[in-house]
Amino acid sequence: MKHGKKYVESTKLVDSAKVYESNEALDLVCKTAKAKFDETVELHIRLGVDSRHADQQVRGAVVLPNGTGKTIRTLVFCKPEKEADAKAAGADYIADNETITKIQNGWMDFEVVIATPDMMGVVGRLGKVLGPRGLMPNPKAGTVTPDVAKAVQEAKAGKIEYRLDKSNIIHCPIGKASFGTEKLEENFNALMEAVAKAKPAAAKGQYIKSCTVSSTMGPGVKVSTIRFGV
Repeated sequence: MKHGKKYVESTKLVDSAKVYESNEALDLVCKTAKAKFDETVELHIRLGVDSRHADQQVRGAVVLPNGTGKTIRTLVFCKPEKEADAKAAGADYIADNETITKIQNGWMDFEVVIATPDMMGVVGRLGKVLGPRGLMPNPKAGTVTPDVAKAVQEAKAGKIEYRLDKSNIIHCPIGKASFGTEKLEENFNALMEAVAKAKPAAAKGQYIKSCTVSSTMGPGVKVSTIRFGV
């Protein structure tokens, strides 16, 4: 794959064989984010588990201290008595029968779906549409909850969900390049600590195999995870 001039220049700043401390790695990521837009900074964590086994799944959610830098639109499924709370918390959409039809027809103008437990029967009908997009509400992510107001507030504040892919890697945004090293490191630490605490009891050997940070258009930078003790 042929890379552009800016990418090639950025790679010269990074020693691909070196594992950097988090502050140094994130400083490099900010320096190598040379696109004309505010690049997203992503964290990629390879874990020593096998996602094919139910007892080795790693999934959860964490509120990033400095948010993601992205405006999050929320859709809430709840009974009428909780609609006012959801709206007061900042919910962008409250689902009704028309909303369900729109989603079935391809409408996806939202990033987070929140539902009360008593509405999951309704939401379940949309599983084939929401599931493949990672939008299905889930108790582990805090998006199936009776407290819809809190869930909306957390989503708006920068709550992200992390989960293993088929390659046993977690991919998550931790902010924008414009955040700077300090804010990005606070978000990095919050996510890494959450993943470390989520280590399954069935996991054997080294839990965190490797960790890399990169901006949308920049090269990957390896990060040391020794201080997280797993």
